[in-house]
Amino acid sequence: MGLNLILDPWIPVRRGDRSVTIRPDQIAETGLIALDWPRPDFNLACLELLIGLVYLAAPPESASAWQARKPDPEALRAALAPLAPAFELLGEGPRFLQDKARLEGDPSTPDMLFIDSAGESTASKNADLMVKRKRYPALDFPLAAMALYTLQAFAPSGGAGNRTSMRGGGPLVTLVKPSAPGEAPLWSLIWANVPCGRPLTDLIALPWMRATQTSEAGQLVHQPEGEFPAAEVFFGMPRRLRLVAEEGRVTGVIQRPYGTNYGLWQHPLTPYYAMKAGADRLPVHPKPGPQSYRHWLGISLAAQGLGKDSLRWRASALENHIRRSDDAYASVIAGGWAMSNMSPQDFLWSEQPLFPFGPESPEAGQAADLVAAADVAARALMKAATTALGLSGSEGTPIEPQRERFFLETESAFRDALRAIVNGQDQDRIARNWLALLRHQALTQFDVMARPVDYDATAPDITPFSRRPTMKTLVQARQNLLRTFSGNIIHDLLGLERPERKKL
Repeated sequence: MGLNLILDPWIPVRRGDRSVTIRPDQIAETGLIALDWPRPDFNLACLELLIGLVYLAAPPESASAWQARKPDPEALRAALAPLAPAFELLGEGPRFLQDKARLEGDPSTPDMLFIDSAGESTASKNADLMVKRKRYPALDFPLAAMALYTLQAFAPSGGAGNRTSMRGGGPLVTLVKPSAPGEAPLWSLIWANVPCGRPLTDLIALPWMRATQTSEAGQLVHQPEGEFPAAEVFFGMPRRLRLVAEEGRVTGVIQRPYGTNYGLWQHPLTPYYAMKAGADRLPVHPKPGPQSYRHWLGISLAAQGLGKDSLRWRASALENHIRRSDDAYASVIAGGWAMSNMSPQDFLWSEQPLFPFGPESPEAGQAADLVAAADVAARALMKAATTALGLSGSEGTPIEPQRERFFLETESAFRDALRAIVNGQDQDRIARNWLALLRHQALTQFDVMARPVDYDATAPDITPFSRRPTMKTLVQARQNLLRTFSGNIIHDLLGLERPERKKL
């Protein structure tokens, strides 16, 4: 007995205070709150999978059709039924996200399907400190299906010939989360991110329904040109895999190198950036650590500016939602694996506000200027603290967390400023309030870090150093920090009149 991902119940969800298992068509039922997989990366990947299934089977043809659609489990079940032959996990015919050819060789354990599991090389060197080995000697079919999809969608570098996903290893995923989900929260979340298009009419568009386009010579597979996203964009298959099952469980995975080598595909759930005007758009990848508002540009704001990140684009799912919805208080779920080549560093999941600014609108520019001014202030704070403490080079590392603290401490005020922009409040007033707040926060942190007294190693948020600053050095560093907030650069960024220089 196998598993058909369209016809069988296999997806764990929360209904009230209990967990139930559903078929994909049941996402349109009322009372379903959220997915309930045991891993956050599975929850994120499963949302992508379900968005992709609805896109294949029953996408809206226009913004008006998207607005008019109501959750209808029976209609969705009928629309999904033609996809069933392509979504068998096992069996003699085509297998979901697995190579059509019968791959030969010794199978690895199902561990290899998990991004945070140790590879053979890591395990052989006993280097699996952060990534673990032999956690999953066997998987039930639903877990195996979800692990398979997650790996194919987020595939990192995997050794010679083992290709990354069409968005590279560990892409950032951004999803619109409606502010008023109604009686069907899970459906509302999924439907908010389904692109417009037309139902799939030929299953051959799915990569496992045809011979694999291999890449022994580095051949690239490019995204087909067209009005809507291609079917494969939600179901890319960079890895050549075949599951091995025994007694109702997946006990092994056969892998062969040189699967599909995707070019620069544009995924509707991922933001992109360019290094310079006219350059290729590259997918954004998350970085480890807290995701403060300085990371929002190009994720929820789609603003331009800030040095090398001068060109950024929100995920098209976010742009679509802004065009076809009047939900001014929606938020953005941002998640994904932060990777260092083949090694996972952190899995991130955060929620950010989605503000309905077009990328070329004055409001977007104003929002970007607030972030740019905060970046100037944070840099000035770090420079002043480094000078006051007599640090240089790697010695400045202990105070690096203070930069992120600066953004975290000012984030609530940043959200308030963005709401003020949305509500059309006076731009000059918003900018002056923001400048005063940045000045206050920078001076507060500087005075704690560089105070001319014996350091208390037990005090919170204070890094002890082996030497104290001289009073002269401290005063000069603080004066330089103050000049930042009366200088032309930060005033120009905020659109404020340049301050008059006092004559000595």
